[in-house]
Amino acid sequence: MTVFHFLNCAFLTFGPHVVYYSATPLSEYDTIGTSIKAAAVYLGTALVKLVCLATLLKVPENDSFDPYQELMKVFIGFIDVAGLYFALTQLTHRNISQNHKFQAVGLGWAFADSVLHRLAPLPCCIGVLDVA
Repeated sequence: MTVFHFLNCAFLTFGPHVVYYSATPLSEYDTIGTSIKAAAVYLGTALVKLVCLATLLKVPENDSFDPYQELMKVFIGFIDVAGLYFALTQLTHRNISQNHKFQAVGLGWAFADSVLHRLAPLPCCIGVLDVA
C-alpha cells in the first residue's frame, strides 16, 4: 500500500509536466533540449543562491528585524530572475517561435523546481520513520 501511495503521489507531482509537454505543440517542435537546458540553468541558480545565502547571511541571535538581512534576501532572490533571463536570451534554441521558447523554458524550470524541492529531499527522509 505504501508503494502505491508513493507512485500515486509521484504521478500527481511529475505527471502534469509530461502531459503538458505532450498536449502542447512543444512535442511537435522537439523542444526537450531547451527544457533540459532551462532545468540545468535552474539547478545552477539554485546552487548559486544556496552558496550566497550560506555565506552572506548570518543567523540572528534574537528575533529582531534586520533590514540589511532582508535586503540581502531580496537581492539573492533576484538570482532567479537573472537565471530566467539567461535561459531565455543566451541559450541556443532551435528555430522555434518565441511562444514555444517561453513555454519550453518555463516547463524545464518548473520541472527542475519540482524535482529539486520534492524528489531530492526523499533520500534524506528514508529510514527516518523506522517502524519496528
